[in-house]
Amino acid sequence: MKKLILFFISCLFFFSLAANTSTITLWHSYRGLEEAALQEIAENFNNSQTDYKVELLSVPYDAFANKLTSAIPRGNGPDMFIFAHERIGDWARSGIIDPLDPESVKLMKDRVVNTTLNAVQYKNKYWGFPLSFKSLVLFYRTDMLPSPPAMTKDLIVTAKRYTDKSRGRYGLAFQATDVYFSAPFLFGFKGGFCLNTPTANDTTPACIDNPGNIKAVQYISDLVNKYKIVPEEATSALVTQLFNEGKVPMVINGPWFMGEISKNVPYNIALLPTVSETGEVLKPFLTVESLIIANHEKTNIKGVKAFANYITDAQAGKIRALKGRQAVATKEVYKDEEVSADKFLNVFRQQAEISVPMSNLPGMRMVWEPMATAMRKVIRGADTSDHALSAAMNQYKIFSQTPPEGQDPLIYILIMIVAALAGIIYIVRQIRKYSVFKSMKTMPAPYLYVLPAMFAMILLVFIPFAVGTCVAFTAHRAGNYSFVGFSNFISILFAQDFPVTNPLSFYFTLAVTVLWTAVNVFLHVTIGLFFALLLREPWLKLKGIYRVLLIIPWAVPNYITALIWKGMFNRQFGAINGLLIWLGLEPVSWFSSFWTSFAANVTTNTWLGFPFMMITALGALQAIPRELEDAAAVDGANMFQRFWNITLPLLKPALLPAVILGSVWTFNMFNIIYLVSGGEPDGGTEILISEAYKWAFQRQERYGYAAAYATLIFIVLLVYSKTTEKLGKGK
Repeated sequence: MKKLILFFISCLFFFSLAANTSTITLWHSYRGLEEAALQEIAENFNNSQTDYKVELLSVPYDAFANKLTSAIPRGNGPDMFIFAHERIGDWARSGIIDPLDPESVKLMKDRVVNTTLNAVQYKNKYWGFPLSFKSLVLFYRTDMLPSPPAMTKDLIVTAKRYTDKSRGRYGLAFQATDVYFSAPFLFGFKGGFCLNTPTANDTTPACIDNPGNIKAVQYISDLVNKYKIVPEEATSALVTQLFNEGKVPMVINGPWFMGEISKNVPYNIALLPTVSETGEVLKPFLTVESLIIANHEKTNIKGVKAFANYITDAQAGKIRALKGRQAVATKEVYKDEEVSADKFLNVFRQQAEISVPMSNLPGMRMVWEPMATAMRKVIRGADTSDHALSAAMNQYKIFSQTPPEGQDPLIYILIMIVAALAGIIYIVRQIRKYSVFKSMKTMPAPYLYVLPAMFAMILLVFIPFAVGTCVAFTAHRAGNYSFVGFSNFISILFAQDFPVTNPLSFYFTLAVTVLWTAVNVFLHVTIGLFFALLLREPWLKLKGIYRVLLIIPWAVPNYITALIWKGMFNRQFGAINGLLIWLGLEPVSWFSSFWTSFAANVTTNTWLGFPFMMITALGALQAIPRELEDAAAVDGANMFQRFWNITLPLLKPALLPAVILGSVWTFNMFNIIYLVSGGEPDGGTEILISEAYKWAFQRQERYGYAAAYATLIFIVLLVYSKTTEKLGKGK
């Protein structure tokens, strides 16, 4: 009896502890060692006290920001999250994050590196608890290079010794066309963007075309084209491959690169060298990962502060440094013997002290695309650095325009009411015309079978379409939507922002999209029909094997295929250029001109699309009696005449729907454009859907403008499908 009583008492005790424990949710995008260290810290925190319990949720990095901006304003999402500091300005203006209170600010000033705390400052407030910082440093292979160069002139001399393009060897590797990786040269030549100064604010324009940037971009171009010590089209994967294979002794990269280096590669890291021409040190961007408080009514502020105090102290900082391999912001950690003996962490700390914290002003997000476009132009020799950066500045101004002024929605509401009434009248007339209610009473079973599909279509297609169409009449800024009527459509259709011939204009992109669709569908049908006719022939052996092999391109996920073809079209190391060189031809820089870039996209999508047409045609061919063709052959018809007058007309009922469906798929084939050419050169190969994506997620979150694009895409496809349907019926 006593044991039973003790058991109930202990249960009540534990239940009371559980009832008094508050759960706080933390979102992060860590992987590998960083995630393991965070999990250990969370477990230690949960075991060290009974007031709060931290629950971790790993969110994919690419979707992280969008999930936050969708969840938090609606009272959902985490209590806190870990993210880089550059989005703080946007989120603070939108009101989805909370600033630190004075007590927390005082604690952080005493505890973390000053540079990291300055990075999370916006409008005289601090918006995050700095956890770690990341910047670029110089990685070098110790088996190839005993010590790193201290000056850029020495770097060039050293890199030339190791460069041999014929053998795929280079002296230095970094992603030269990526603004983040090129930023050290911009600041090293006394350039920058005017958004990193203490006096910069939300209205400060970026000075993209300043003299320092012009010199720096030309200098980077010289590294690639004049000195030829840097690969022309370096990607992250290529840089890693070159370093691991011993084909490059030096790499400019960040702390994440350590996890990509093979275990058998001897390497070290060093501070970036000094620019010989200016005497300035190469200063990379400093990115500070911070613990940020979500601003919604469910946020447990006390619990967040308790965990922030725990994760930023020296003990947890040591775990993040040694086990997570992070350059932590906590100053006390570097006094620890184990940490101070870690030369890698200390180099990153030294580099951080001379780095430039990336601006957290909203305008900084408008810099990346114009600047990257300008750099690609200069590096491939299509433009001078001063002219390219001047064009980039103009593009930046357009992307940074304020949204249209709000309008009175009354007249639009009246129009919608009239349109809704007209729609209801049309539906009622159609129901009466086809006696739908009468047939539902006499034969209800078919309607019951269709009901689940109708419900799914309404929920997944019609409602999102209606919402998206409504968004097209609004403008988004700082988390708020304002009704602007037809302003977005007028701006797009009347080319108010760009000339019609500019790749960013709707009409230029529409022309490219139509050309893209026509060429692809023609090749899909032609190649697919050819293979279908071939596989139908009785003399062909091993048909089953051929069918399996030919269907593989369609079976493989298209984004994987796109990445494979992207690598095959690489200027220096791609298989396509390797074949051209083997044939004695010159290699092609596939993404430096419109037609070669367009051809690369078409080739990739043709590989993906012809199997669908082949299967469709092959199925239809099985239903065509061979006797019809044999009779025509007896009458003297040749092979082409038999195909044109007998086979093709009989294939038409099956091919027409496939062509319409294939056209719609190709018209909106986002993955190929985004992953293969990326719209290069200069946005010239973008199609409407990829352009809409950029307006929504890369250009100041102009969701209304992007929704207007999407609405126009729907109208174009609707007109196309109706026209094709009438032509198919011979009307």
